[in-house]
Amino acid sequence: MTLAPLLKLNDGYSIPQLGLGTWPLDDDQAATAVVQALEAGYRHIDTAVKYGNEGGVGNGVRASGVDRAELFITTKLDGQFQGNDRAIAGLDGALERLGLDYVDLLLIHWPLPQRDQYVSTWKTFERLQAEGKVRSIGVSNFKQAHLERLMAETGVVPAVNQIQLSPAITRTAEREFHEKHGIVTESYSPLGGSGASLLDAPILSQLAEKHGKTPGQLVLRWHIQHGLVTIPKTANPERMRENLDVFDFALDPQDLAELAILDEGPGAGNDSDVTGH
Repeated sequence: MTLAPLLKLNDGYSIPQLGLGTWPLDDDQAATAVVQALEAGYRHIDTAVKYGNEGGVGNGVRASGVDRAELFITTKLDGQFQGNDRAIAGLDGALERLGLDYVDLLLIHWPLPQRDQYVSTWKTFERLQAEGKVRSIGVSNFKQAHLERLMAETGVVPAVNQIQLSPAITRTAEREFHEKHGIVTESYSPLGGSGASLLDAPILSQLAEKHGKTPGQLVLRWHIQHGLVTIPKTANPERMRENLDVFDFALDPQDLAELAILDEGPGAGNDSDVTGH
């Protein structure tokens, strides 16, 4: 069984570098996928209130028989839970659906700057962390300006920023800012997202043949070598094992240089100043 390496967070906890994304699985699909993923060696499961599958994730965790202490479970609170009382209720509801006493990582799903509530929500996250309902706290889809304001007004640096990121959407400036401030970067849609043509790029096929791997494995290895946490989503047990089988080879400097042609530039991907939920 392959287990993903751990990355140290700025609060002393550790996060497995590769996990299972569960969007857009429903409860039944998520329960089955979690059991299969944990059997394959995954120990990191990512969900969110908005996904509507926290109950299924919890059922899968219990059905797997894997000790809770071995697992890293992330959930996220979307815009309806921004604000003090709403955030408290949001996490309580998530824990009830998951059937857990705590989550390992709680994220603000989107900054939604037009609402101007993410700082107050973050302060509530600090309280929830102090109460032991969550071990690590972080954010998702936050830009540098959002992070700078959060840190300036609270003095607490997020452990993680989960953002859309792939060889086509490299977010280089964001990653450099995170590294400077001790924030772990976590990639969602690491393989390019649904309907994306990233995996069809000829350079990926060429390098996959060179290394005896699949294009998807090449992309996941790219994330690993850049020190990122990544959460590819799949409900296919064979693909789960394939995604986890990326720790026995390395991309060389020439490989990385050739993959750089896939970068669509700093304007690629979503803009969380104007999008989110």
